[in-house]
Amino acid sequence: MFEHYAKEWRELGFYCHHDTKNREYRLIGSRSGLKRFSDLLRAFVADPRNELKSEHEHYGPYGLEVMTWPEAGIDDHAIHGPLPKLAELALMVERQLAVAKPGDHISIRDAFAPNAEFSIILDVRPDGFDPPAAEEGFEETAG
Repeated sequence: MFEHYAKEWRELGFYCHHDTKNREYRLIGSRSGLKRFSDLLRAFVADPRNELKSEHEHYGPYGLEVMTWPEAGIDDHAIHGPLPKLAELALMVERQLAVAKPGDHISIRDAFAPNAEFSIILDVRPDGFDPPAAEEGFEETAG
């Protein structure tokens, strides 16, 4: 079963830990892997089917969800907002990654949705990082 999930994490390019205790989505990967989060946001925004409220897409084996919603937010259910705001989130991620170094933990919440219940944490790992490795040793690597 793990190999099936490992394949999906590798295709996604990063690992996503949905941490309800710390109220965060921790995205773990290399800069290029985490850039794929930005890419999926851009693809979501570009799809005309996502213009209606509550349209959504699931990513990865555990179903990271991005959803169209009138207000920007991050909660236990999804990362959501109007399409222009989700496009801004993609740009924020790209800008942060452009200067990020392995070992950085970048919090994205205040610039996207200051009143959000959850945060997005970009946990930057070295080039060549294999996303499923985060699942195998999450407790040791989460920091």
